[in-house]
Amino acid sequence: MVARNFERAAGNLTALNPYTGQTDRIAQFLADPVEMSMLHMVTADPARTPSLTLFALPDYFLFAGAANCTSPCVAVNPNFAWNHGDVQPDIITTWLGMAGPGVRAEGVDSDTWSDHTDIRPTIMMLTGLQDDYVHDGRALTEPLYNWAIPQALRAHNATVARMSRVFKQINASVGQLGLDTLSVSTRALRSGTPSDDHTYAALEALLGGFTTERNSLAAQISSMLDAATFHNHAVNEQRARLVTAEAEALLLAAHVAAR
Repeated sequence: MVARNFERAAGNLTALNPYTGQTDRIAQFLADPVEMSMLHMVTADPARTPSLTLFALPDYFLFAGAANCTSPCVAVNPNFAWNHGDVQPDIITTWLGMAGPGVRAEGVDSDTWSDHTDIRPTIMMLTGLQDDYVHDGRALTEPLYNWAIPQALRAHNATVARMSRVFKQINASVGQLGLDTLSVSTRALRSGTPSDDHTYAALEALLGGFTTERNSLAAQISSMLDAATFHNHAVNEQRARLVTAEAEALLLAAHVAAR
């Protein structure tokens, strides 16, 4: 009960914007352990899992202060660059430079969606090395010459490309699934009253189901991509198409729930 009351209060916390003079609701997104599991924020150590994570509007940087502000609770600090701690594009968009044998010199690629987990498997594939574990990401084949891509990946190029793209969108923390479920989580945590938490319970159950399905689909896709990339195991075309379609259906379901 204490945690739920805190979630509602944090989700509706406001501040006077010193730039616009308008009152802003500071939290853009809220995540409890149910949504944190979707976002890969839960580790094997329960003591490291917070009760609540608040993602503020991008113009705000939060820090601990006095319980009752004697000076402005919101202030402008032109000497400070807010550059971490949120999920908005201004914060999370970075660049990756690739050059060397096997990499095409084609300039900026604004179409391939990737994140940090893709860097290691790409390097390992290009150097002919292997890890003793399955990577969280996938090898980026889009900027490579065909001769640098394992035959098992080239054999079903269109199917593998589609499966790789949907894999990132369901498994990356800031992929489409993560951001859509974060919106659902925010609505859940802001909802209800101490005497009526029906909406919260229903949305939390929905999020838990999404996470269970995502984990299963991501594990299947990751296993197929790893086997093809590092062990030259042929991709099963029928299975790949089926799991891709299921992942795309999951994305659609979460997107509808986020509206």
